[in-house]
Amino acid sequence: MIVDAHAHIFHRQMPLITNPRHTPKYDFTLQDYLQQLDLNGVQYGVIAAASPWGDFNDYTVQSVAVSPRLRGTVILYPGKRYDLAALKQQGIVGVRLPYIGLAQLPDLTTPEYQKLLRDIADQDWHVHLHVEGKHIPHLLPILENSGPRIVIDHLGRPAPDEGVGSPAFKAIVSSVQRGHSWIKASCAYRIGARAAEHLQGFLQELGPERLFWASDCPFVGHEGELTYADTLRWLEAQVSDVAVRRKIMGENAYAFYFAG
Repeated sequence: MIVDAHAHIFHRQMPLITNPRHTPKYDFTLQDYLQQLDLNGVQYGVIAAASPWGDFNDYTVQSVAVSPRLRGTVILYPGKRYDLAALKQQGIVGVRLPYIGLAQLPDLTTPEYQKLLRDIADQDWHVHLHVEGKHIPHLLPILENSGPRIVIDHLGRPAPDEGVGSPAFKAIVSSVQRGHSWIKASCAYRIGARAAEHLQGFLQELGPERLFWASDCPFVGHEGELTYADTLRWLEAQVSDVAVRRKIMGENAYAFYFAG
């Protein structure tokens, strides 16, 4: 069993936020994604909310609701009302915090953010944190104290000068050891050589139990540089132990996203 713990779907009619990080000029639809899963022998997938569309979650929610093979996360804004119980019934399991590339991080200690985080925890959802590694030591304690489970995107997005001894790496290890966090083994094509180093470091420090493989397809901004199969081959090259690879490629993510 293989579970893709992170991919995106979208179409060009979806409304973009002001000054988005990416502006895809093509569609990558639910049908396109399911075709990729089938072609690569992947049974389940998790649709991750993407920052260019803000809290326009309609397409993700509609897609997840009609496919038992999928779960999804959404983007929610503090202070705005959402029907979280209805979203949960439609297959939504968490909220993405898309903070990568921001000139200034939001203040998660405000009453509005604290209420949102508490509401997320009350649904037994998780937050999945997408931010540069340098910000992780500051953000993780706030998130831990706010209640929801935490999934850290893309191996913590280490910078080229951040090795396994970096503050972010140590903060992630400590959070996992305290039982608060999980890690996505994904996005090596964006991270570079540090991706393999950090994956091996997490395996050495923590074992495989809190690691999820993910494709991050359709590789927005890097289209044409790799294929879906390449992301599977990267994990296979990093993890030779079949039992360990089985956990990271599917068993852990199935238990986290689907079995509940």
